[in-house]
Amino acid sequence: MPPILSYPSKDYTINWRCKLKKTLPGSFALSEEVSRALWLNQPLVALESTVITHGLPYPQNMQLAEDLEREVRQQGSLPATIAVVQGKVVIGASRAQLEILAQDSGVHKISSRDFAPAIAKGWNGGTTVAGTLLAAHTVGLRVFATGGIGGVHRDAPFDISADLPQLAKTPMVVVCAGAKAILDLPATLEYLETVAVPVIGFQTDEFPAFYSPDSGLPVVARADTPEEIAELARTHWGLGQMSAVLVVNPPPPEVAIPAAQVAGEIEQALHEAAAQQIRGQAVSPFLLKRVTELTDGASLQANLGLLRNNARLASRIAACLMEPVNRRAV
Repeated sequence: MPPILSYPSKDYTINWRCKLKKTLPGSFALSEEVSRALWLNQPLVALESTVITHGLPYPQNMQLAEDLEREVRQQGSLPATIAVVQGKVVIGASRAQLEILAQDSGVHKISSRDFAPAIAKGWNGGTTVAGTLLAAHTVGLRVFATGGIGGVHRDAPFDISADLPQLAKTPMVVVCAGAKAILDLPATLEYLETVAVPVIGFQTDEFPAFYSPDSGLPVVARADTPEEIAELARTHWGLGQMSAVLVVNPPPPEVAIPAAQVAGEIEQALHEAAAQQIRGQAVSPFLLKRVTELTDGASLQANLGLLRNNARLASRIAACLMEPVNRRAV
């Protein structure tokens, strides 16, 4: 059973929030729940918000946001959905704040480079993998669940997602279903090797291909339990490494799509993106939406299923990472 989470007194919470205000940028805003969890060393899982702002239409995007937070809670940790709301970097966005983002047609996509203009101009925005990593690490979170990371784009080796260099310098456990299948997976793995990001397969020896459990590409090591992953992460950072530990979790069998089955749809979507001269941050949303259309929604169901699956695993890992701290406190 997941542990029962207790909370400190109001005085402790106020003291902790005062301490945070002295160390965090003034543009950061933490929810009461996240503040309490940090004070008590309770397990927290960071969740991104571009899947809400740029992944699904309303109200499906709000339903997904609620589902992911529920999955985290049911496994014993607390969720911290990260977003930018009216120029504030919010750690632990409320339902009301997420409703604003979910329905804002002019919402921005916030990567690690975009925080300064977002804050200065008072934007609303969904944080990408890179953006969420930066914000989560700033406040001390250690585990992050997402769908698929960005990577090296096909036929454009110079087009590298900001997710990869951010993973190289952010010591967090990142749970994903590999890199998005629309990318160059071998080149992405080569980049991760170069920047010393270990790729750990959860109950698999292969790097998942997002929608598919198999890519034919090996992981660095396999871990069969959340406890193994937590110990591996502690060891990695204990050696002085400052990079993330990338945990790749295959999509659940009931929603997974064989790689060969979706390959043609991905190629068609890539061709259409090139023909329409779609570039920059617009590429991935276009491709994912087009693949969903070409697969009659099967790829969307895979995406939703793997997001929930990753949230569950991340919650279990976060709880394991906190265990030695909690035992010492007792």
